[in-house]
Amino acid sequence: MAECTYPRPDSGDIGAAIIALETQALEQWNNGNPDGFIALSSDEVVYFDPALENKLEGKKALEAYYDKVRGKVKIDNYRMIKPVVRLLPGTALLTYDYEACRDGQVFRMHCTEVYAASPSGRWEIVHTHWSFVLPGR
Repeated sequence: MAECTYPRPDSGDIGAAIIALETQALEQWNNGNPDGFIALSSDEVVYFDPALENKLEGKKALEAYYDKVRGKVKIDNYRMIKPVVRLLPGTALLTYDYEACRDGQVFRMHCTEVYAASPSGRWEIVHTHWSFVLPGR
């Protein structure tokens, strides 16, 4: 598994730290390695993806799904568009649009990640929701 630096929930700029965690995981993901997101996910994570018929519940189910796509994702370049972090006690809600280019094709998705402070003091993803951006919108 990839090593991640986890900012403590009581550290300075939590929003910047959450965006940095997500960026680290995306960098790995875009090169076919889902370990960054697996390391960030809580054991009770819930995952929604338009490529799946049903939501995934739990880290083991997420790992099984990610293992099927391991090594198959290769993104030439990407952007996190307008990432916003909303803070609640012990929780950080990250939303952004994701734009990726692969083999000359551009696609866009919306992403929502809910991070929660774990008892050990690290941020974990407890909920992920991906959806397609409709063309022309």
